[in-house]
Amino acid sequence: MAIDLGTANTLVYVGGRGIVISEPSVVASDVETGLVHAVGSDAERMIGRTPANIAATRPLRHGVIADFEVTEQMLRYFIRKTIDRRMAHPRLIVCAPSGVTEVEKRAVEEASLAAGARRVHLIEEPIAAAIGAGVAIEEPVGRMVVDVGGGTSEMAVISLGGIVVSRSIRVGGYEMDEAISHYLRSVHQLAIGSQTAERIKVAIGSAMPASFEEDFEVRGRHLLTGLPTAIQLSSAEVRAALAPVLGEILQAIRDTLEETPPELSADIARDGILLAGGGTLIRGFPDMVAAETGMPVASADSPLTCVAYGSGQALTHLDKLARTSRSRGTAMTPTWRD
Repeated sequence: MAIDLGTANTLVYVGGRGIVISEPSVVASDVETGLVHAVGSDAERMIGRTPANIAATRPLRHGVIADFEVTEQMLRYFIRKTIDRRMAHPRLIVCAPSGVTEVEKRAVEEASLAAGARRVHLIEEPIAAAIGAGVAIEEPVGRMVVDVGGGTSEMAVISLGGIVVSRSIRVGGYEMDEAISHYLRSVHQLAIGSQTAERIKVAIGSAMPASFEEDFEVRGRHLLTGLPTAIQLSSAEVRAALAPVLGEILQAIRDTLEETPPELSADIARDGILLAGGGTLIRGFPDMVAAETGMPVASADSPLTCVAYGSGQALTHLDKLARTSRSRGTAMTPTWRD
């Protein structure tokens, strides 16, 4: 079994079956007893709508575990929902950001083992994204992958099955949502929830000016009167709100390219940059990256699921992972050459 344990969504891939679960990484539990009331989509609907004794939270922050016990319960729920009792203790491949520390890696391992896994192996998200997008990463050719997720953005140059240069910044889709919320509070004195901010981003968010501008009706609480209020928000305003966050991602891409060896830079200039992750679905994002870098840019066929597919395809290399395993059953990405 392979799990893409993301800040925003968790995807589960089972060998021979494909992706069987794709649900938000949200858990609703009792504040005092810790009793879990809902996980995934059911829990996400409770965000901002729970009584005082129930908290609907995301146990991961910026791609790493922020609440160990809640993450363990969420993983146990997904594992039990996926497999039957005859496979009660599966071997797992779990995706992890390339910039995580040893402590953060160990937290993922411990949570997975506590949730019922027999053995846990970690794979870097850029490697999984490239595999899932059909890139032949085992060749001696430089490939650049940009993966913008909910909590982190990963930039990596891959050659011979391994990461040569990488950069991981803790900026992603949630920072875009927060930027929209902050803009509405400061400019329109309107308070909105995180789910409303995400709907605005999906509906009219853009990285580059479009041929025509769109409006979106936003409902929230006015900060001065305290009353429910509706306003019309333009796509130009949302673009201005997103600009600082997108600027950080672009700067990280430029920094990664600056550190890339010349031979690999020539390969990237010829083959271009591969985009993956839900954050790259913002309108005009590929055009913005192409304009800033001067290189060809292509999106993965399925940006939201290519990391899960890639880690699922890595299941065929479990024996190789086991041979290169680190202590206590954890291994980061091996060399994917036969």
